[in-house]
Amino acid sequence: MSDSPRARSFPGASLLANVLAIIAGILVTLSFAPFEQWWLGPIGAGLLYGALRMEGGGFLRAWWFGVGLFGSGASWVYVSIHDYGYTGMPLAVLLTMLFVACMALFPMLWMGLWQRFCSRKLDVLSFAAVFVLSELFRTWAFTGFPWLLLGNSAVGSPLASWVPVLGVYGISLIIALSGALLWNLALRRRWWAIAPLIVLWSAGLLLPTDWTQSGGQPARVALLQGNLPQLIKWSAEGQRRAANTYAAMTRAVQDDADLIVWPETALPMLRDQAEPFLERIQATLPPKTGLITGIVERDADNRFYNSVIPIDDPSAQYRKEHLVPFGEYVPLESWLRGIIGFLDLPMSSMQSGDSQQPPLMVSGLRIGVAICYEIVYPELVRQRALSSTVLLTVSNDTWFGHSIGPLQHLQMAQLRALENGRYLLRATSNGVTAIISPQGEIIARAPQFEEATVTGDIRLQLGMTPWMHYGLLPVWILIALLLAPGLVLGINECLKSRRQRPQDA
Repeated sequence: MSDSPRARSFPGASLLANVLAIIAGILVTLSFAPFEQWWLGPIGAGLLYGALRMEGGGFLRAWWFGVGLFGSGASWVYVSIHDYGYTGMPLAVLLTMLFVACMALFPMLWMGLWQRFCSRKLDVLSFAAVFVLSELFRTWAFTGFPWLLLGNSAVGSPLASWVPVLGVYGISLIIALSGALLWNLALRRRWWAIAPLIVLWSAGLLLPTDWTQSGGQPARVALLQGNLPQLIKWSAEGQRRAANTYAAMTRAVQDDADLIVWPETALPMLRDQAEPFLERIQATLPPKTGLITGIVERDADNRFYNSVIPIDDPSAQYRKEHLVPFGEYVPLESWLRGIIGFLDLPMSSMQSGDSQQPPLMVSGLRIGVAICYEIVYPELVRQRALSSTVLLTVSNDTWFGHSIGPLQHLQMAQLRALENGRYLLRATSNGVTAIISPQGEIIARAPQFEEATVTGDIRLQLGMTPWMHYGLLPVWILIALLLAPGLVLGINECLKSRRQRPQDA
């Protein structure tokens, strides 16, 4: 830790700072859907910065921020475990608390290191850099959990025009930096902070709004939302209801549709079991109409894949690359399988698809696919967009119930559309099914928890956004520029302090 003076302390300061850290995490959650109070994001980041500057700050205080953030923002985990994971309430509560406590370790680690090694001088800059480093690390470590990224609040905010340039992590950097500047402005009367705040939040107005261009003729799409109950989905009754529901909904789609999309595992059966039914559906479609569905595939080695297929091309498929731990596979399966019902969910023994898979070619569209949880990974979707003219995500958000999870999921899909300048089609089991524009705006959507069909016209998009072209490179450069001065000063201060100790003794 730097030997620079700490913020002045007073009785109860440590407790107050811990409370502020928790509040900071909750405020960040309120900046996301469904609350969408984007202005609370910088305030939450500022409160965290201020709490860490107060006397007694350290690893534990950053952990309390994580508890506030994940305890409020990832509360849907309890719904998944208890309502649909065959787990009793006491154990579900315990597992949810354990999840929150573990996720809080990510900001604890990085913000604690920030306090230990970065100088108090220039800490406004280094705070923002380390905050984003914690998000990047959380995206990657232990298969990753890039949910609740600070930049997710950008949709509908003045920072939206930055998204195609810097991506969601660049927005996180701007918001974290803004929060630290706001704290210095409001609490420490550092009037110089006004200038960078104005620049950060107004410069985006000078950026282009359309980085990609529409090409070809409009394509008519129909996204089907069957709203089938999750608890009976994989039973014989669930299979019959799914087949009857999606067959009837498909017949009701007008003949002018170029593309029909069913959601993730729309048919709760294996592809080889569903082939006769899919052939009958294909025979009823107009010649120009393509149909895509989510389904489980089994290969010759009896391995299972969560897949998306065009029903008229037996050789084409996209197999989910990034599986959900415990939902689609069980880590340390030989040890954990069978301990509790949550570890024995249907279809929890999946295999990952290849990292390099071509887009699906349907109805003249090159479609880049992301299945469910994959849509929250910015870099994964960017790779899909590079070879595609349209993005598609299919999901089974029934696992979230009536929680805030599906609306957060939708918001992140909007970010992916905006980052890559592509139309994005989102077909879900019970909501929110939607068509999203290249500007991240929802063109059409279905209500949640209803059987519904969303129709609309889309265009294939040509060209690339800066995010597509450069990816994370600009963000890494900005992190280095913001972090290096404070880190160098902090290390020098630590070395100086160690040299002085023998002399003082």
